[in-house]
Amino acid sequence: MTIGKGSASKYLSEEELGAIIEEAAGAGALDGKRVLVLIPDGTRTMPMPQMFRLLGKILRPRVRALDYLVALGTHAPMTDAELSRLLGETVRDGMAGETHVYNHRWENPENFITLGTIPAAELREISGGLLGRDVRVGLNRLILEYDHLLVCGPVFPHEVVGFSGGNKYFFPGIASAEIIHFTHWLGALITSYRVIGRADTPVRAAIDRAAAMIPRPASCLALVVTREGVAGLYYGETREAWRAAANLSAQIHVRYVEKPFRQVLSLMPEMYGEIWTAAKGMYKVEPVVADGGEVILYSPRLDTVSSVHGKQIEEIGYHTRDYFVKQWERFEHYPWGVLAHSTHLKGLGEYDARTGIETPRIQVTLATKVPAETCRRLNLGYRDPATICVEEWQGREDEGILVVPHAGETLYRLKRDRAEDVGIKS
Repeated sequence: MTIGKGSASKYLSEEELGAIIEEAAGAGALDGKRVLVLIPDGTRTMPMPQMFRLLGKILRPRVRALDYLVALGTHAPMTDAELSRLLGETVRDGMAGETHVYNHRWENPENFITLGTIPAAELREISGGLLGRDVRVGLNRLILEYDHLLVCGPVFPHEVVGFSGGNKYFFPGIASAEIIHFTHWLGALITSYRVIGRADTPVRAAIDRAAAMIPRPASCLALVVTREGVAGLYYGETREAWRAAANLSAQIHVRYVEKPFRQVLSLMPEMYGEIWTAAKGMYKVEPVVADGGEVILYSPRLDTVSSVHGKQIEEIGYHTRDYFVKQWERFEHYPWGVLAHSTHLKGLGEYDARTGIETPRIQVTLATKVPAETCRRLNLGYRDPATICVEEWQGREDEGILVVPHAGETLYRLKRDRAEDVGIKS
């Protein structure tokens, strides 16, 4: 049974949020347990200080331990200062008072236990024949020190899995590299254009299959949030709570427009400190960019491609899916998650292996502090951010120009494609 409530027209008060958590706690599954809470890092809009405070007030008196693990996937570890901002409480040496706050360290193989293997035949069926190989399922071994795993995070349209949240906090959130790279490349083969904003996807099916191997009971507090407030909060079995949130997210986080735009200016918020995450400003608008159009990622302060994956990105650049697929022997040894990021940012397109000519559907341009030469080397466009006056771009949708404030979380789609958006199922 799923506990909670949500609305596309109003926000929940702190009292309402607390009442939902009280009801969840009263269900009894957490009483006397050691609970590990999986939470997002700072690259998601999330009222984490509020949730941290409410969980501490309501759950801590009922449980033996209440600790936190930041589901970083392959993002960089957070410093104590960053964790303090995330939680709204001082963190020193990974401790917030008596509460442990852990970073997921995906790069160290010793941090993982192997839960099992998903056989190639099963993954071939899940993926519709796109990928068929045995995949080892590894998860952060910290889970073995706890009795119950509680996912607590927001749900948004997502470029790899369709909608974020739920079991995605396990895979890739606290997973080992093999399952991370497999699921991301599967999403890339399908393409972000076709996956994003759809709940039932092959990638979600693969993640749920892996989650069935977790040797601890799990539940989920799934939030639907905007910068203005919390529109929904649902608690229950992880997939059920996530699905309730995904249904509401589809109403709140998807904007349908009449016709495509020739230029989109995505204004990237400060929470995206690298192109690795700021690329969401492309993913969320790609469906409404006209053939031959342009997406500009605007962030005058941003100067880093990726602190973790920058070396590999420098070597491969940004390319369409078929550029890699048709030259697979050149690229298969690179981390597949990095290849996926490359194709997602570049978008749809074609590659002619006979001529070596790549034809992207649209142009992707950085208006950041990443130098022009670096952009050219990475196969991206460059624009000096000082030449862009945002006010002059605004209010010109009738001219085919769209400005997206706080880009990266609202998905834009064409109304004519709405009939295909049938991924949300009850």
